[in-house]
Amino acid sequence: MTATPDAAPARPRFADTLAVYLQPRVLIVLLLGFSGGLPIVLVGATLQAWMKESDIDIRTIGLFAAVAVPYNFKFLWAPIVDAIDVPLLSRALGRRRGWLLFSQLLLIITILLLALCDPTTSALAVAIAALAVASASATQDIVIDAFRVESLPESEQAAGMASYVAAYRVGSLVSGAGALLLVAYFQSLNFGDRHAWTACYVVMAVLILVGVIATLLASEPARPVTTASSHSHYGSIERALRAAVESFRDFMSHKLALGALAFVTLFKLADALAFSLLTPFVLGLGFSLPEVATVRNGIGFAAALLGGFTGGLIARALSLSTSLWIGGFLQTTMIMAFCAQTLAGKNLAVLSVTTTIEFFFDSVGTVIFVAYLSALCRNPLYTATQFALLTALAALGRNVFSLASGYIVHATDWFWFFIICALSGLPGLAVLAWLQRRGHFEGLYARGSA
Repeated sequence: MTATPDAAPARPRFADTLAVYLQPRVLIVLLLGFSGGLPIVLVGATLQAWMKESDIDIRTIGLFAAVAVPYNFKFLWAPIVDAIDVPLLSRALGRRRGWLLFSQLLLIITILLLALCDPTTSALAVAIAALAVASASATQDIVIDAFRVESLPESEQAAGMASYVAAYRVGSLVSGAGALLLVAYFQSLNFGDRHAWTACYVVMAVLILVGVIATLLASEPARPVTTASSHSHYGSIERALRAAVESFRDFMSHKLALGALAFVTLFKLADALAFSLLTPFVLGLGFSLPEVATVRNGIGFAAALLGGFTGGLIARALSLSTSLWIGGFLQTTMIMAFCAQTLAGKNLAVLSVTTTIEFFFDSVGTVIFVAYLSALCRNPLYTATQFALLTALAALGRNVFSLASGYIVHATDWFWFFIICALSGLPGLAVLAWLQRRGHFEGLYARGSA
């Protein structure tokens, strides 16, 4: 197949565009997206709300971003996922599905452990349990990314990305705003605060079964012949090490690979920093848990779905570089809505507008960004390892750079915090311009389809 470098793909008929979302493979990715989006918020915004309600200091809450650090180091064990089978499970289900089920069972167990903790009595226990949830979640992300890229043909990649991101955001909403509503509901049933949060996390653990069902219904992607045969004479550890080295060597063969790594690190930095303390920010304005949850579950749900599918249409209709410019501009602009919210204070109408902008703009940018990552990771031998490396770099803003966010807010105020977040998006756009001028995007699709 011949592709014009960084050119817009041929536009499909509208009916075909809609029909592709109903393909069984795409629907499986949709369900896995829900399972992927659920746990990350449980150790992020929802845990922040729990700690805020427990009167934990904002600086301590900011430092708790460190519990998500497994997302930044998941590339270290991604080669194991690429090269080694899970005993029993992989034999019964295949390598990818075996790892999926294994990580999902770990998630259920670790979320239940977190449910038994209490921030007011032992922050350390909460941190350890949250770290375990993040580790299991990061492993699931490794496998889902590889499964999605390997399972979907080129014609279904854009729809798969849109479905995955939309469902991911829905999962995040359920474990974020939905969890807050659930806590308020349990409190209305005369549960104590501690038991309300425990019951909420137990429900979230049960919802991971959505991903388990998708795994059991899915078909195992075909394994390349070289994966099955060329390294069969090596031991498990040696296979993993060879997969890591060869995966890195393959990625570095990309044109301007180091520039691409810098861009991946910076592209989502602005919104990652802005989102790092968003729940304490909104609660600090005086909104109640039910108010925040109602707005974000209702308006946020619709905006996330619309933004996800809009991002998929943009990625399908326009060149990759043009799509990234659109996504980057929307993500940076989105943060100014948070500045407006600081000025408006406790105003539900303004919060509704802010939430709409947040979920729609961020979903558009995320789908386009995932399209770019997928274009970089089209070698089925190293899909899990390469995707894990790139998403780990993208998560640096959320899990590492945001550690100082509580101290920045404490030293300035919320308005100037969001201004600083918006300005942090400019370096990513500068690197995008640099890559585009040097032809980085030329041939990405041709390389992926080779």
